[in-house]
Formats: sequence, structure tokens, C-alpha cells
Amino acid sequence: MIGRTISHYKILEKLGEGGMGVIYKAHDTKLDRPVALKFLRSGEFGAEEFKKRFIREARAAAGLNHPNICTIYEIDSVDEWIFIAMAYLDGVDLAKKIESGPLTVLDALDVAIQVGNALDAAHRKGVIHRDVKSANIMLTGDDRVKVMDFGLARVAGATVITKSPTTMGTAAYMSPQQARGEEVDERADIWSLGVCLYEMLVGALPFQGEYDTAVSFAILNTEPPPVSRLRPEVPLEIDQIIEKSMAKDLAARYSSIATMTAELKSVRDALDPDASDASAGKPQPSIAVLPFVDMSQEKDQEYFCFGMAEEIINNLVQLDGLSVASRTSSFAFKGKHQDIRMIGKKLGVTTVLEGSVRKSGDHLRITAHLVNVADGYDMWSEQYEREMKDVFIIEEEIGRSIVDALKIQLSDKERKALEKVPTKNVEAYDFYLRGRQLFYQTKRSRIREARNMFSRAIEKDPYYALAHAGMADSYSYLYWYFDRREDNLQKAMAASQKALELDPELAEAHAARGLAVSLNKQYKEAEREFETAIRLNPNLFEAYYFFARICFVQGKKEEAAEMFEKACEVSPDDHQAPMLLGFILKDMGLNERGEAAYRRGLELVEKHLEVNPDDSRAIYLGSSALIDLGETEKGLKWSMRAVSLDPDDSYILYGIVCNYARLGDVDEAIYYFEKAVKAGFTHREWIENDTDLDPIRQAPRFKAIMKTLQEREG
Repeated sequence: MIGRTISHYKILEKLGEGGMGVIYKAHDTKLDRPVALKFLRSGEFGAEEFKKRFIREARAAAGLNHPNICTIYEIDSVDEWIFIAMAYLDGVDLAKKIESGPLTVLDALDVAIQVGNALDAAHRKGVIHRDVKSANIMLTGDDRVKVMDFGLARVAGATVITKSPTTMGTAAYMSPQQARGEEVDERADIWSLGVCLYEMLVGALPFQGEYDTAVSFAILNTEPPPVSRLRPEVPLEIDQIIEKSMAKDLAARYSSIATMTAELKSVRDALDPDASDASAGKPQPSIAVLPFVDMSQEKDQEYFCFGMAEEIINNLVQLDGLSVASRTSSFAFKGKHQDIRMIGKKLGVTTVLEGSVRKSGDHLRITAHLVNVADGYDMWSEQYEREMKDVFIIEEEIGRSIVDALKIQLSDKERKALEKVPTKNVEAYDFYLRGRQLFYQTKRSRIREARNMFSRAIEKDPYYALAHAGMADSYSYLYWYFDRREDNLQKAMAASQKALELDPELAEAHAARGLAVSLNKQYKEAEREFETAIRLNPNLFEAYYFFARICFVQGKKEEAAEMFEKACEVSPDDHQAPMLLGFILKDMGLNERGEAAYRRGLELVEKHLEVNPDDSRAIYLGSSALIDLGETEKGLKWSMRAVSLDPDDSYILYGIVCNYARLGDVDEAIYYFEKAVKAGFTHREWIENDTDLDPIRQAPRFKAIMKTLQEREG
């Protein structure tokens, strides 16, 4: 091959061989650059299965775009040759590096973190590597780690080419599930990364044997000695991470590579606070704003404390030079007395803003501290003794102080955004904050109370765009979840239009308008409004979440999945989006990705229920995930618990319908379907696109109810 030209690539030298191909260094004569070519020669390998798997490798890897994944340029075939052209990397693979001895603890952590980042990006695209090993991890000259050879990767949901018992992967790095020839998911890669981390720190593999069968026996039946026993300088936290990543029981293993990577970062940062990912360069300033603590004597100002923190978040997200943790993520730490450094590391930010409010009549005492996560020291702190009428000035001063402390350069537009006051009427602002606090509780009675609070805010200031947007959302929620009267929809339409007229640059107004017009089946306009909201505020969770829902009711499942994934990204602690994402992915036949989303969502639900044990909607969503993950008995218990807490919630009742329908219990499903419709769940388009209901569609009672719904809509 050396010296030959294949297509526009001149072969220069052989780099190595793998189980599925031969790799050469070549020169791209068109673009004048070095490349690596991986060949499968059909004349040598023959079997059609290998060719299909080889092509699938290219398609899976070519869809991945991440600094820690080797870039795929193209896949092509010439005569009998099929090949992949990829970036040529000048470096050494990790296996060769380890031959010289174990890595330092910090170097091993840095490599593991970069590999974890790469795998997380792949898993989010539904790609499981299935062959993570030190030989497939390249260390380049610029301290960058590149994950190579997705040759055994399988796109989740793709057709299985063979059902032969042959296992894939390298024996020493295989999870127990792979060793037994079972179907695997993302947790196989988590196991393999744990093996690589062990190998980097010890200089030897945790499971060894003279033959593959002996290695497999060790994987299935033995536990390796803890790394800290072999290297006392290794922190116990690393032992715990390795132990959890290599748990033989799937349920005890990390459910996502992102969680494992976050814990590795926490250990790395504790050992070396000045360290940063080699792949990240100079990190962008980032911040989490925690809910302010209510120090008032009556303890009745939580709505104000939460609202003030949320307003500061809304101001900061408009700054291009600052990454801001979502409200859901930050507010999850309400009332948890944890070290600020640990909170910052869990949220992946460099700074944390915390504060307190003492309100007595019109007098305010507000304290605020900006804490450096690396060392736990204040970068800035201030106490404000002001009147209630000065609350907007305080919020602006806090925002400016954060900008100054983090040395962020503001554009004129950003400076004006920080100075912008939503209303000059402090009573209107107070009513608005009360309304938002009630609105987030999502129950029928709370939504009605929220609507009344927004109405009172508008009475105090008719030009308060945010209050009109809140009013629109309240009417939309009442129409969507509880009360299908046309009057609710028309009021949502009118309030959202008014919000836009008052402030065309308000992202919340566009999101409120998008939701209202989508309920009126004006889907094209809704899509434009959600796109505008996202452009104005890329971190606005509601824009992605409701955009996804209207895609689903139109049968656009791929677009819906993409929007739910983005909702998960901007609000990683929200439990709703991953649950609905899991449902849609499984509906599309992407079972592994769907189950992974369900596990993520269930983990978040359980965390949420620790603080909010009576949240019936969270309990229902958890029940649905449990049933889909095979824990039927527990799932049904959760279902009944949700119904007992809110027996008239149409959303929950409809969810119970889906649970029983998936289990094939037609009578129970129809019974709860009748109750759900009676309680107000009459969204015909959603019902028609919901494949969970397929097992009950032919039931006469189901058909009768659907006919009634159709007649109501005329």
C-alpha cells in the first residue's frame, strides 16, 4: 500500500492494525494535509457483516463533533477498498504511555476527565463506544486527549446485524454485561473508563488472566484491590469513583458518564485548584445564583428572596462573557447547608452568589457575597440598607459588582440590559414575585392564585410586560392542563399579545406567545415565537420545553427529541424534560437512549422528592420511568401514590392511563382515561400521537370518548 494513491490520498506509512482494519498515514493531495486512513479490504475480510459494521462506525463517529474525539473527514470506497479518512494525530496512545509506568494522580484524572467529556458527547448522540481502552486513547503533544476508533460503536436503536453470541470489545476492559454477551448501554463505557483510570494509576489492569476466558472469569467473580492500597497517595475519593464505575450490578454503577466526570473534576480541583481541563483553555467566567435566605422575623418573604435571585439570573444570562447556571439547578440547593465550594463544583461554575434578605415593612436589608469556588473566599461582598423602592437599584448594583469582580467587558447593549427596570412600581413587582412563586407549583389552585397575583401587578402597573407574560402563561396552563374553556385560551392570546406590544425584546413574552398560539393550533407562528425567545435568551428552559411539546403534537418526533435535549442542557436538574425525552426516544425505537434518559430523569425525580415528597407530578413521572425500566410493581405503587395526592389532576390521571396501557391492562387504562377526560385532559392531537395508547385504541369505550372529543371541537 505504501506509495499508492487511493482516491486523493497518497499512502505514506503504516500506523497499525486493529480487529477490523488497517490504519495508514496518508497525504490529502486536495487539501494538502496529513490524514489517517482506516481501510477495510473486502477481498481480505469478505464477510458482509464486517463491511456494514465498518461503514456504521464512520457514520456514528462522523456525527460527533467534540474536541476530545478524533475528527472524521469522510468515508469512501475505491475498487475493492472501503476506507475512513480522519484527522492524523501526532502523539502516543495511552497504552504505550503506561508501559513507562503509572501516571501521576493529576495526569490520570485529567485524561479520565477528557475521555469522560468525549463519551458524554457521544452518549448524548446515542453512540456507545463499546471498546474504550487505553490503546484507543491518544495523547497528543498539546496535552489534548482524543478518543479513537469507534469501530465497535453502535448507534442506539440501529438494526442489530448479527445475533451471534460473539462478544465485541477487548476482554480486559469489558463490563460483566459484555462478557456475558448481553445487550449493553452507556454504562458499559462507564465500566471501561473505570478500568482505564485504574490502569493509569496502578500501571496494570484490574482484571488479568492468561486467556480471555480467565479474564472474563475475573471480571465476573473477583474484586481488584483498591488503588489507594497500592498507591497510598491516591485519595480515597478516587477509590470510591472507581468502585462505583466498576460495580458489577448495573443499578449500583453510575447512571451517566456526566455524573462520573463531575466527581472526577471535583477531586481534581480539590487536589489542584488552579488546574483546568486541557481541552478547555482559559475557562469562561461562570456563576450560580443561589436563592437568597429569608432573614425576616416572620419568615414570610421566601417568594421575595427567590424572586430577587431569579431576577439577578435573568439579568446575568444576557451577558455573552458569562455562563450562568439555570434557576432549576441553582435553586435545587435551597436550604441545603453545604460548603459553597462543593455547591460550585457540583454546578460546574467558578463563582457562586449567595445572599440574604431581611424585610420589615418598606425597609430592606440585603447582603450579597460573590464566592470564588476554587478557594471559598469572597471576591466581593456588600450590605444594602435601603427602602423597598430601591430594590431595582440594588439588583443593578449587584449585577454591576459581579461584572467588575469577574472583569467582564460589556457591550452597549449589555450595559443597557443591566440598567433596564421591568417596572417602576414596587408593589407591582412584589405581586409579580408572589405570582411566579405560586406559578412554579403547577397545581390548579396555585395557577389560579398566580393569575390573580399577576392581575394585581398589572393593576398597579398596566405597562408591566413580565406580568402580562405571567398572566398569559397562567391562562395557557389552565387551558392546557385543567380547564379547556375557550375563554381561557382567548385570554392567554390577548395577554401574550399585550406583553409583546409592551416589550418586543422580552424573551418571556415571546415564549408566552408561542405557548398560547400553539394551543390555538397556530403551529408555524408558535415555532417562530419560540425561536425568537431562544435567540433573545438561550437559557430560557420554557422556550425549549414547550417548543418540544408542540413538535410532538405535530408528529415531529425527531425535532421534539432535539428540543427536549436542549431543555435538559439549559436546566440539567429539571426532571420533566428527560422523562419526556425518554418517552419520545423509545417511541422512535431508540431504546437504549430512551432508557438512559429515563434513568437520568428518575435520578432527578428521586432527588427532587427528597425536598418535595408530595409533588404528585414528579411521582407520576417517576412511576412511568420505573414501569418502562421493568420495575413494574414499584411503578404502579408510585402511580397510586400520585393519584391519592391529586385525584382530580387531569395530567396525572392521563399519565396513569399510559402506564396501564403499556402494561396491557385495558380495563384500568380505560377507567382512568374516562376520569382524565372528565377532569379536563382533552388534548386530542397529543392523544392521537401518543403510541402508549395503541393497546387500547380499538376498545369501544376509547373510540366513544375520542368521538366525543372530536365533536366538541366541531
